[in-house]
Amino acid sequence: VKSVVSGFAGGEKSTAHYEEVSTGTTGHAESVKITYDPSQITFGEILKVYFSVAHDPTQLNRQGPDHGTQYRSAVFYMNDEQKKIAEAYIQQLDAAYVYSRPIVTQVVPFNGFYAAEAYHQHFLENNLTNPYIVYNDLPKLEALKKQYPQMCKR
Repeated sequence: VKSVVSGFAGGEKSTAHYEEVSTGTTGHAESVKITYDPSQITFGEILKVYFSVAHDPTQLNRQGPDHGTQYRSAVFYMNDEQKKIAEAYIQQLDAAYVYSRPIVTQVVPFNGFYAAEAYHQHFLENNLTNPYIVYNDLPKLEALKKQYPQMCKR
């Protein structure tokens, strides 16, 4: 992975800022833009991490303690190949009953990305003692390191 940027996608407004998106009225979802080298990691491998440790894909309009459409689970695909891969992966997970509830992740076309404000970038690294990070995000980071050590730089 070359870069990861926190931000917003999936809305209909031509701009997105945290204060407005957090109201749930813009149609945007809190998102991450991932730039990667497909010769080093595939789209499918990124999906594997997304569905296994990044979030709970069975929660509708919610992630952990956060509620609202801005917290929905979504894959914003860039082309038909990514769409097919994402849909097939979700079907495989559902068919294998990996989760006790159906996956509600949306697979929708990418229609733009707006980077979040600077204080949201590298939020975990910059706020390691923040209670939200301690209880919600650090366990996910530890799960990532445990399940996919070969993917972790540090």
